[in-house]
Amino acid sequence: MLSLESEVLARHLPLFANKSVLLFGDVRDRFADQIKSTAKSVAIFSSYFDYARQYSDVSFGLNCEIRADLAVFYWTKNKQECQYQLLQWLSQASTGQKVLVIGENRAGVRSAEKLLADYGNIAKIDSARRCGLYHFELTHVPNFDSQKFWKSYQYQDLHIFALPSVFSSAKLDCGTQLLLASFDKADRLKGKVLDLGCGAGVIGATLKQQFSKIKLTLSDIHAMALESTRKTLAVNALEGEVIASDVFSNIEERFDLIVSNPPFHDGIDTAYCAVETLIAQAKRHLNRGGEFRIVANAFLPYPELLDNAFGSHQVIAKSNKFKVYCAKA
Repeated sequence: MLSLESEVLARHLPLFANKSVLLFGDVRDRFADQIKSTAKSVAIFSSYFDYARQYSDVSFGLNCEIRADLAVFYWTKNKQECQYQLLQWLSQASTGQKVLVIGENRAGVRSAEKLLADYGNIAKIDSARRCGLYHFELTHVPNFDSQKFWKSYQYQDLHIFALPSVFSSAKLDCGTQLLLASFDKADRLKGKVLDLGCGAGVIGATLKQQFSKIKLTLSDIHAMALESTRKTLAVNALEGEVIASDVFSNIEERFDLIVSNPPFHDGIDTAYCAVETLIAQAKRHLNRGGEFRIVANAFLPYPELLDNAFGSHQVIAKSNKFKVYCAKA
């Protein structure tokens, strides 16, 4: 099934004929299959591992180096993330490069006009399915400096670094604070620890700093989060393995602790699929007696999911908005 954005693109199939085409940004469907028969070639690049792992023809990473006659950028709701991805790619392009920008109006695709105005000519060429489609031609190659996109803040003795769209990129959120406070300094945390959905790496880095003997693994689906975690660990001289994984898709080993502040937003809509998978599969990735600990908004229906997966659970910390749940294997 095509996304709303791709349905709009499908109204303009002649634009892709006999061209090398790149699809990048928040690509979530197989529009590529619609144009393969007429395009000279089609490449797909994604910074989201949950999408990229499903298809052998999708390249995954932070920075896109693929060149094409025509690029199609799928807009996301995070303006800074779009700015990073577009300017990074255009900084390697030549004048005359053509790009189509497609996105939902509610995601703020109109911001593309202002974002790209200094670098070339941009005009809306279609409006349908609550989406806007823009045509852009590059006249001034941007100077891309990735360092300008980094944010940082201090948490206790740690320096936390984050790229755009990474959760809690500007400051530590209240849920994570409650989760970290639930670990007593007197605890004898040891063995293998997995920080799943690591974001900027603050949970895993904090635990590694407090309990230096743990063997730490951190995972996320977003390339920007993985790069943020690597920098957080490096700057604080902490060791940890950082891997791309869609929940447990690329994780085979077992741990003594799995800890997470799991996301419950998917794009603009609320979704629980990833968290349901996390809870349902966590037990099989724990050693006997191992612990699963997460923080969540108090209104979310996780107690039943935890009881179904583990048989029982405990609430070990709570505030007006959040609860920290614990379950043992």
